[in-house]
Amino acid sequence: MIRVLIVDDHEIVRRGIKSYLATEEGFEVVGEASSGEEAVRMAQELRPDVVLMDLVMPGMDGVEATRRIMASNPQTCVVVLTSYTDDSRVLPALKAGARSYLLKDVAAEELGESLRRAHRGESVLHPVAAQRVLREMTAPKGAEPTERELEVLLLVAQGLSNQEIGERLYITERTVKAHITSLLSKLGLSDRTQLAIYAHTHGLVR
Repeated sequence: MIRVLIVDDHEIVRRGIKSYLATEEGFEVVGEASSGEEAVRMAQELRPDVVLMDLVMPGMDGVEATRRIMASNPQTCVVVLTSYTDDSRVLPALKAGARSYLLKDVAAEELGESLRRAHRGESVLHPVAAQRVLREMTAPKGAEPTERELEVLLLVAQGLSNQEIGERLYITERTVKAHITSLLSKLGLSDRTQLAIYAHTHGLVR
């Protein structure tokens, strides 16, 4: 049996997925979570084989929940099921450890097969998500953060505001914003909170 944890902030979505999986052989829904925080806790408690993860939820989003689940439960595989295909979600989700990326318009039978493939260690990407990954792989190299951007990153991780960072580095607040925008693009992240987490998880700051 493939033990599944369903994560979505909409009860009707969770109920529909659970009802479908109940009709399919080989699946057991071991839990439902309505938030990223709840997903992390339940994944730790239940140790599911597959976490079916929504991305946009109140509080902790699905990207951060995926990152935390993979850090504590590397044997679990995360399958993203979302309505979004923009760069700010596709690439961060995959970099956080998601194995597959599906859209909510997926056919029920395809969802079941995708979960089975993910459990076998295979990746399933929606065509638009695959295009995003291909574009990232074929993008010109040399997009590493500059020394100044790394300085800004470390100060963001310390909780300083743009104004405080500008005063510390003797640059304008507008320049600070430009460095942060560049960092988000180069690292495939979506906000300054993820920048701070990136700095901590990569050992750049204690």
